[in-house]
Amino acid sequence: MTTPTPVIFIHGLWLHATSWNSWVDLFRQAGYEPSAPGWPGDPETIDEARANPEAIADHGIDDVVAHYAKIIEGLGEKPILVGHSFGGMIAQKLLGQDLAAAAIAIDAAQIKGVLPLPLSALRATLPVFKNPTNRHKAVSLTAGQFRYAFGNAVPEDESDTLFARWAIPAPGKPLFEAAAANFDPHSPAKVDTANEMRGPLLLIMGGRDHTVPESVTRATLKQYRHSHAVTDIKEFADRAHSLTVDHGWRDVADYCLAWLKQQGL
Repeated sequence: MTTPTPVIFIHGLWLHATSWNSWVDLFRQAGYEPSAPGWPGDPETIDEARANPEAIADHGIDDVVAHYAKIIEGLGEKPILVGHSFGGMIAQKLLGQDLAAAAIAIDAAQIKGVLPLPLSALRATLPVFKNPTNRHKAVSLTAGQFRYAFGNAVPEDESDTLFARWAIPAPGKPLFEAAAANFDPHSPAKVDTANEMRGPLLLIMGGRDHTVPESVTRATLKQYRHSHAVTDIKEFADRAHSLTVDHGWRDVADYCLAWLKQQGL
């Protein structure tokens, strides 16, 4: 009997790990062994995360990578990684370290070497950057800020529902690290994009994403030009940063499953 391939879902900033629940159910039905462990310090529930933001604060990119690397170590085989936003960056780092069989990075945060810095991305992350002390704090979004950063491609009432259901405070440190990446030779946002032996990678972008505009994802693709390993890209032109949790999530998930099948995974 074949052992199901493990899949690890990695959330990004401002969404709780349970926001992957529908994906976990779908991938299990498709024959995988999925899980969605939270970041270091993430409480088990959304209510706990909102009530205890200091538990989430001050965790940086390296902390998150080490956390998931330890989880992978306990699996006994390389998993498939599916990450959203900063989770997409984390997935790329782990893939570059040969810790994954494949990775899907959805609206992934910019890695070192990516130069575009669209104004919409600056506005979406302003709640963190407006105060330098937020580097060591957890920062919450308002419903209006969530609407701009995540829910701008869905009706306002749906955006407000998603905010109420899934939004939690997020550590500011990863954003500060990513912002300084191109000035830091040892940046934790650096990914081994030249790795020839890594598994396949799929980059997915939302054409209406304010937080990670398509120019960022296309620039990320260029960073992999020195590797002959499989690197594919897919655009959902009418989608924004909420594409993993809004009413159209199934279209994205089904595409991911089809792509994995194409890769023999």
